[in-house]
Amino acid sequence: MDVLDLFPRSILKGELAPSVLSSLQSLAAQVLANPENSPDASAKLAGQLNQQRELDLNQLEVQNFCNQAVLSGCERWIRHVIDRQPPQGRGPWTPGRYRLQMVDVWLNSQRAGDYNPTHTHGGSFSGVAFLQVPSQIRPESFDGQLCFHGPEEWHIQSFRTGMAHYVLPVPGEFYVFPAWQPHSVMPFRGEGERWSLAFNVLALPKTKDQPNPQDQPTTSQFNRNVSLSSQRAEAKGF
Repeated sequence: MDVLDLFPRSILKGELAPSVLSSLQSLAAQVLANPENSPDASAKLAGQLNQQRELDLNQLEVQNFCNQAVLSGCERWIRHVIDRQPPQGRGPWTPGRYRLQMVDVWLNSQRAGDYNPTHTHGGSFSGVAFLQVPSQIRPESFDGQLCFHGPEEWHIQSFRTGMAHYVLPVPGEFYVFPAWQPHSVMPFRGEGERWSLAFNVLALPKTKDQPNPQDQPTTSQFNRNVSLSSQRAEAKGF
């Protein structure tokens, strides 16, 4: 006998280069030490965290992170998923017919008792990179873990055990997933701060003709970070 696990959800897992991780850790320390210099993103996000600060996409550390991890991760996810489809069924995801654009990146600082409720993002891709994790966040507890949620509520009595998957945060590791993927972050107990970067990416049609500058989407069009709020428009790609 055999058991088939059907309808998987694809989540990309990667690891930051040591130099990229080190530079982002230094940047996070600077931002949190001088919060007045970075816009507060908490009002636009679902998380109930100590601090959530927007980062400048033009900063060198952020650019390296986006180019070496985020955008390449999104491209790797697309090719892994789409190349399994027959050629006539790949639609706009044929190489050369789309481009990836960063929407925003923000820093999350989580302390004991803070949490991020189940939510999704707008746009095409979202993800998280872990920068610092308190030592008491360990695999034998749900504390401080990232959780990916399935389409139905987790309920072990009725064997819905595949409806929640917990990920232990490890500094230097990052995840990329479709923006519609529900996820949450559990609270933790004890001292220390859990630092992570979150981001949104948009996949846009790519044409042979040079686009009109005023037709180019800008970050402001997407209200930057996208949360569960029904009062804010979602960033749209395809």
